Amino acid sequence: MNRSDIPMSNWSLRRLFVLLSFAAMGALLLGRALYLQVFAHDFYQDQGDARHIRTVSIAAHRGNLMDRNGEPLAISTPIQSIWGVPSKLVTQPAALREVAALLAIDGEELLKRADRANKSKKEFLYVKRHVPPVLADKVMDLRVEGLSLQREYRRYYPSGRAASQVVGFTDIDERGREGLEMAYNDWLSGKPGSRRVVQDLNGREITGVDILEPAVAGKDLRLSIDKQLQYFADQALIDAVTENKAESASVVVMAVDTGEVLAMANYPSYNPNDMSDRTGGRQRNRSLTDVFEPGSTMKPFTIAAALDSGNFKADDIVFTSPGYYSIGKYQINDTRDNGWLDLRGIVKKSSNVGVSKVATQLDPEQMWSVFDSFGFGRPPGSEFPGEVAGYFNHPTLWHHIEQASISYGYGISVSALQLVRAYSALANDGVMPTVSFVASDDAPEGRRVIDKEIAREVRSMLEAVVTDGTGSRARVPGYRVAGKTGTSHRSQSGGYAEDRYVSVFAGFAPASDPKFATVVVIHDPKAGQHFGSVVAAPVFANVMSHALRLQNIEPDDVDDRRASLAGAVRGDSS
Repeated sequence: MNRSDIPMSNWSLRRLFVLLSFAAMGALLLGRALYLQVFAHDFYQDQGDARHIRTVSIAAHRGNLMDRNGEPLAISTPIQSIWGVPSKLVTQPAALREVAALLAIDGEELLKRADRANKSKKEFLYVKRHVPPVLADKVMDLRVEGLSLQREYRRYYPSGRAASQVVGFTDIDERGREGLEMAYNDWLSGKPGSRRVVQDLNGREITGVDILEPAVAGKDLRLSIDKQLQYFADQALIDAVTENKAESASVVVMAVDTGEVLAMANYPSYNPNDMSDRTGGRQRNRSLTDVFEPGSTMKPFTIAAALDSGNFKADDIVFTSPGYYSIGKYQINDTRDNGWLDLRGIVKKSSNVGVSKVATQLDPEQMWSVFDSFGFGRPPGSEFPGEVAGYFNHPTLWHHIEQASISYGYGISVSALQLVRAYSALANDGVMPTVSFVASDDAPEGRRVIDKEIAREVRSMLEAVVTDGTGSRARVPGYRVAGKTGTSHRSQSGGYAEDRYVSVFAGFAPASDPKFATVVVIHDPKAGQHFGSVVAAPVFANVMSHALRLQNIEPDDVDDRRASLAGAVRGDSS
């Protein structure tokens, strides 16, 4: 019997069936692989990329703000923010509560935010922004699916409160919201970029793929502010407010030839690094947003108008007895009977009667024109957000007493910045500088507002105020100082408060060749003294002495310098 004639056993049939089955399965797998790798490759590649490749933003570095010497006033430091994919976060409530606990935020509120974002089909949700790196790493160690880190920048202000109202601050997205941060936001802001990254199942970045668009950093800006002088000015204000129990105060220092603001401090202030401290109006830059009636600091401009009219000379005399002067039902008073005064004496003795008698002999349009040329009633043009024009009526709207009252600083309101610029014009031989908060090696030419000889005549009068008049407390040892005191009642609804004052001193130094003008304004001192000569003048002397020293300005008061050196030598030998 042949072997082929023997019927196939059941075992052999099963074996053949198994082999055929494996062969069929292999063919199916090969076919499936061929389909996936060739025919459906693009589809599944896109699906994989959608799950593991993401486009993320590249934060742009904001430009730094620096003082005139290159010292930092505002810088941006890298920091992490935590974000997640809402559709993944909502499936992990327990893990999300752990994340919230680490970040010290409300877990239930985080779940609600994730749920709302998911229902809105959003693919991005900030869990918490600006998280310290160590804490961000702890959160990521929880390995919550869909949670990722994003590098951002946070603004930091090394000077703290000292320059806060000038520099301002940014919001959480580094957009300028106050001060120079806001004024120069376009210059400082960079342009964010983007890149593709590969992430694992937990949302962690495995590797970068490519940069789609590089980030463009913002540009740095060098300000006119002197950081050291700013510190001194800030501290001088704090001391003055404390000593005089005042409500608020401002001080501004300006370079008279360039109009650069070297220091601008206000009280109360705030810490821009603490978001919770930006309340109660402390972030307002009072030096250019608030106005006040400047009192006797306006008298030099009335005298300048008188000299400019051609009808008066510096040695013309005015009878001021018996110390008061009536216009209709209004009475103008001096603190004492000064008798006959020439124009120099009117400024030196700060005679309201004398200056008002001069003013009422001037043509109203001509007087207004001189005041207008000094910038009163006009915005200073500093480009600082919120600067004001003050209040100064055209003479066609003047009340019959107004020409007289304006001559000694009532019926007109100014900002500290306006006043310091006007005094800079007197110091700069009658040329008004262009106000600037940006350092410049090539400042624009100023605008002539009064004749050079008139400016120098008034400057001489203002020096006499300090050497032999009401401004003696503004003296700076070794330097000739020119300036004017001012005291005014604070205005209130329906008139003036009898027991509330504004104390002012405005001046410049060295008087022989002025470099810096400074204005000090103290609001509502309550410690007993309220005259500008007592309250504001010492602050001027303090701040001006630092300005002269920091800029290495040579002393110009030779006799005073010799006396102080002689005293020092005697002190050493004793």
